[in-house]
This record gives sequence, C-alpha cells and structure tokens, in this order.
Amino acid sequence: MRFFLSLKCCFLIVVTVLLSACATIPPELTSSDTSLVTSYKVWKTGISDGREIRLGGVIATVENLKDKTRLEIVNVPLTGSGKPDINVEPEGRFIAYIKGFMDPVTLSKGRLISVLGQTAGTEVARVGQYQGTFPVMNVTGFHLWRIENQVIINHFGSYLRPCRTLSCHEDDLERGRVIQVVK
Repeated sequence: MRFFLSLKCCFLIVVTVLLSACATIPPELTSSDTSLVTSYKVWKTGISDGREIRLGGVIATVENLKDKTRLEIVNVPLTGSGKPDINVEPEGRFIAYIKGFMDPVTLSKGRLISVLGQTAGTEVARVGQYQGTFPVMNVTGFHLWRIENQVIINHFGSYLRPCRTLSCHEDDLERGRVIQVVK
C-alpha cells in the first residue's frame, strides 16, 4: 500500500513539472502586475496610459528613429505561454517603441514577436492608402519567435501479418502532413 502511495506522489510531481514547463512565459515577458492587459480588443477600447500590456503578432514595419525603434505590429492573440497563435486571424495593428537602436535585420518584417510594456496613447499612421489611429506602447521587454515545420507521418496497416520480404509492410498506407509550430 505504501508503495502505491509513493508511486502516486511521484507521478503527480512528474506531471506537475511537465505541465508547468509547457506554459512557461519567457522571463522578458513576465510581469508582476495583477491587472496586466493581454487582449488587443480590451486595450483598443481605451485603457488609461501607463497600464502594463502584453501583446504579440507579426512585425509589419521597422523604423529606426533618433533614440528609439518604431515597430508596427499586426496583432495576433497570444497563447498561455506568450507565443503568438498563428492559427488565429489578426485582430488589428499597434505601434511599439523600443528604446535605442534595434537592428532591422533582427527585427525584420514578417517575424513573430511578443512585447511587454506600458500603453502610451494613440498615433495616426498610414497602411497603404488607409490612414488610421493605432494604439501605442512603450516596450520594456520583447521576445522573438520562429516557426518550425514538423513532419508527422501516420502509418496505417496491419502489424499482425508475417514479414515475408525485405520490406515488411510494403502494402500499408502512409500519410504525412506538415504542421507549423511556434518556438
């Protein structure tokens, strides 16, 4: 009986450690603010300046100014681990300012990014011929993500037949697919 009790305890500890590792937010995106805003729609409806926000998406433009770098980001909702969810449609755009010079090759158009910072009003900007008002944030931390392709192959067939050739399962079906994972 004691053995099963200690086995259960070990199992629960292992499961807890594994699950907590799955939803870890990078240190540069962590916040102690209990009123942290993580929804673009909530932010855009007008929260007061200085509130802390964590958002992410795809970098649309990068512009180096005199003492800061201006990013225009197409917002994509974040997952629980702070990664942009590439399976969801974009919700809008926002502007993020990072202090100092940031290399435009590192923060290039099309990269996935998550940012943490304080809201700083709005700014009028152009996207093609459209002129709109976009929310602005001053970034205190950011994390760049990459998309990796993973190939998954499903093997369909009977494993009960005896092997009579060099290729044992030559009549079986194999189907594969490529999935994209944000890392």
